[in-house]
Amino acid sequence: MTGHAAVRARGRTVLAVSCTVVVLIAWVVHHLITPYSGELAALWMASLLALVWGLGLALFDRPKTGDPGDLEVAVAVPVFNEDPALLAACLDSLLVQTRPPAVVHVVDDGSTSGTYDEVRAHFLRTAAARGVRAHWTRTANGGKRHAQAVAFRAAPEADIYLTVDSDTVLDRHAIAEGLAPFASPRVMSVAGVCLVANNRRGLSSRIYDLWFVSFQLVDRSGQSAMGAVIVNSGILAFYRAAVVRDNLDGYLNETFFGRPVAFSDDSMLTLYALLRGRTVQQPTCVAFTHAPERMSHRLRQYIRWTRGSTIRTWWRLRYLPLDSYAYWAHLIHTLYFPLATVTAVFLLLIHPVVSRALVVDAVVITVLLSYLQNLRYLTYRRSDQRFTSQLLTYALSPVSTLWVTLFLRPLRWYAAATCFRTGWGTRTAGVEVTLT
Repeated sequence: MTGHAAVRARGRTVLAVSCTVVVLIAWVVHHLITPYSGELAALWMASLLALVWGLGLALFDRPKTGDPGDLEVAVAVPVFNEDPALLAACLDSLLVQTRPPAVVHVVDDGSTSGTYDEVRAHFLRTAAARGVRAHWTRTANGGKRHAQAVAFRAAPEADIYLTVDSDTVLDRHAIAEGLAPFASPRVMSVAGVCLVANNRRGLSSRIYDLWFVSFQLVDRSGQSAMGAVIVNSGILAFYRAAVVRDNLDGYLNETFFGRPVAFSDDSMLTLYALLRGRTVQQPTCVAFTHAPERMSHRLRQYIRWTRGSTIRTWWRLRYLPLDSYAYWAHLIHTLYFPLATVTAVFLLLIHPVVSRALVVDAVVITVLLSYLQNLRYLTYRRSDQRFTSQLLTYALSPVSTLWVTLFLRPLRWYAAATCFRTGWGTRTAGVEVTLT
């Protein structure tokens, strides 16, 4: 999985298909205006225009090039109850980079599943042979932020801090590509693109992969085109070291209405960066992550993410400048979710009688929109699977949309209502994901 992933190799094909699908949806909506008196047609047209706007912005998110100079990179790898094989693969991928980091610091945050003696010995020995400064520290369990802080403080001379999850395997060019945007002094953080490595372990794994990757390549790419990525993924993200050092105390001691916040670390660091300059995504900086495989773990992870998003919304609307694209884009996104729910209920009251024709038309438009939403999933030629496998996953787009509508959206309401539960929520006493 460390082979370079060819990016946008199918870009022209995807663009052509996108235009075709947009035309088809527009024709169908136009066809529906007369029989449904315009209300439903207006809703579908609004959905189409919002999606086209997002896709249009995403098309302007091109790989950034340039010489960032001789930046010293320090990698923070927090570990808690990780599968030893996964951790070893993660560390090996850091040590075979075409542009190696200066230092890699592994912080074992009080794991209870093992001591990693063999992994530690191999890592320290290999790092020394490759000229990379390596550290391995075990601490009492204090949470991910405190584990990262150990690594940050141990590298005060670093120019760039790179955060990597311990179940992530980097593409060989990931660091080199992730540093390129820093050629611009205005760039404060860079998000990598994370592909799901274990996406073929059942139908639900493919749906998770499609949803997760498409979000990065549409929503986050659109934000990146405007230099306003709202949240990086802690799986693989780069920050100018001064941004982290200057805000480390606030990062470690965040509270929400008096309650300490243990999660949403990546969005907090991104907000710090966004307040200082541009935050972008680098499409050619790629890593393979191992997603939760048990449904209970996935749902707990999503609840944690959306609780964090609810909390972070307060800080963004309070601190982001009113004249910034990030502020207004986030405000519109925040208002869209409740407004869409209210609109859907209102339209059901207008059309209390559901006809067969209405159901058929609604299904057709939903299916077309889902395929358009996820089309950029096919722009990556992956090194770990055949294109036919990607096509199979992409074919599940309508199922993914159904999953989001029926399960994730209700969970989002639940997470928002319970956002005062600020504990991590997904850590267990044993290993949850393993490498096969």
